[in-house]
Amino acid sequence: MKRRTLLGAALASAVAAPGLGAGTALAAGPGPAVTPAGTSTLDDQALFFVSYNGLVNNCSFQKNGLLTYNGYQYAAWYTSTGYAVVARRVAGGSSWSTLTLPHQLKSDDSHNVISMGVSKTDGRLHINMDSHSDGFFYVKSVAGLLDSPGTTSWTSSVLGSVQTSLDGLALTSQFTYPQFVSTPEGGLQLSYRVGVSGNGRNALAEYDGSAWTALGEWTSSTGTYTSSHGSSTVRNMYLHGIDYDGNGRLHSFFTWREQNGAVMCSSGGITNHDTGYVYSDDNGRTWLNDAGTAVATTGGSDTVSVTDSGLVIDSLNPDHSLMNQESQFTSSTGLPHAIISYVPGRFGQCTTDYVADRTANGRAFHVRRNSTGTWTKTEIPVALGSSQRTKLALDKYDNAYAILPFGRIAAASNSSGYTDWALLYDGGDLNAFGEVVLDEMRVREDNVLSFMYQETSSGTTPSALHVVDFALPA
Repeated sequence: MKRRTLLGAALASAVAAPGLGAGTALAAGPGPAVTPAGTSTLDDQALFFVSYNGLVNNCSFQKNGLLTYNGYQYAAWYTSTGYAVVARRVAGGSSWSTLTLPHQLKSDDSHNVISMGVSKTDGRLHINMDSHSDGFFYVKSVAGLLDSPGTTSWTSSVLGSVQTSLDGLALTSQFTYPQFVSTPEGGLQLSYRVGVSGNGRNALAEYDGSAWTALGEWTSSTGTYTSSHGSSTVRNMYLHGIDYDGNGRLHSFFTWREQNGAVMCSSGGITNHDTGYVYSDDNGRTWLNDAGTAVATTGGSDTVSVTDSGLVIDSLNPDHSLMNQESQFTSSTGLPHAIISYVPGRFGQCTTDYVADRTANGRAFHVRRNSTGTWTKTEIPVALGSSQRTKLALDKYDNAYAILPFGRIAAASNSSGYTDWALLYDGGDLNAFGEVVLDEMRVREDNVLSFMYQETSSGTTPSALHVVDFALPA
């Protein structure tokens, strides 16, 4: 392993003022816009409880809790009695058809989300749910279910039994954060964490249309990280996402979380630090840093470590309540973009209560790699007003949209170099609790910004769960 170095200087102080670090000239096209295209209700009485400041039905890191494929949209959630539900509709339609799975949420923990995936090679829907550093539950549909949805009955017979393995493949007894991603070849991969918060490793499994294979771990939990306050020797990497671009490159932004609170200025903060980036050109077998140097082999002895050089594209110490598992998206030309959020230094150099401080002073930032290979960061000039996460999407013109807590939508144009961030929709009519679940596939397939949100409630009183659609520039 090589000594850790920081690439923060590559940002060239782009946060300071619009226009700095904008990169090369950008193609002209229509600017960002959102046109309301309808709201539908999934459940009038969806499960509601607040855990880790979030909801189990609307944790933004649950990749593909809402997805669109082949003209139909699919959603998954827990009912007021805790049973897992999967529903579908014709994309943009008002009526959802619902199937209840024979599985009931085992604990009131917002980490125990439901995530879905599509294996294009055999037209199956895959579902992984209900885990937080323990065993998971898995469902695989019949082959061809997603290929001909208009002529395939939506009945319980199309979904397989609930399993506690991937068709017999047992991954780990400490499983968290399932994220499915379809491969360019039509297969499916499952990203997950092995271990626990502050002491975990990321791993991959792969489905080729006939069987699942464990590819192994690709990040390390060991190595020494030292801040101005103290050191830590154990941690975990939190992914902002894992996504293939149109050229087959697999991208992932991340933050580190240290186990030892001695690295913080205050015990009321959070030990997350730095924004890093890696990519793979061989379906996640080999991982490279921003400079193109190999830093890990999945399933091998050399995994991505906090001590590796060339990982950090935005340096930040653990004193600013940097959020983990925020958001990422790739442009039509394969350029990686991300949203990160934290309390900027102008509000102080030490957060002492990460929820209260993020709610009072937290800001989201747009980080992206320019066509010249440099990185630029721009503050989105909208106060978070929340401790929670923001989602990111790019339309077909590569305009950027940030779906902020409470369903607010801010956007910036590709043609400006993303310097003109402004609020397009204030979300006031949604009564949304906080984070939303974005349908990333529908943005790409239908040019529609579609997200799932749950109305705010109190205690454990159930509340309505909805999907709202916005047309993007044609």
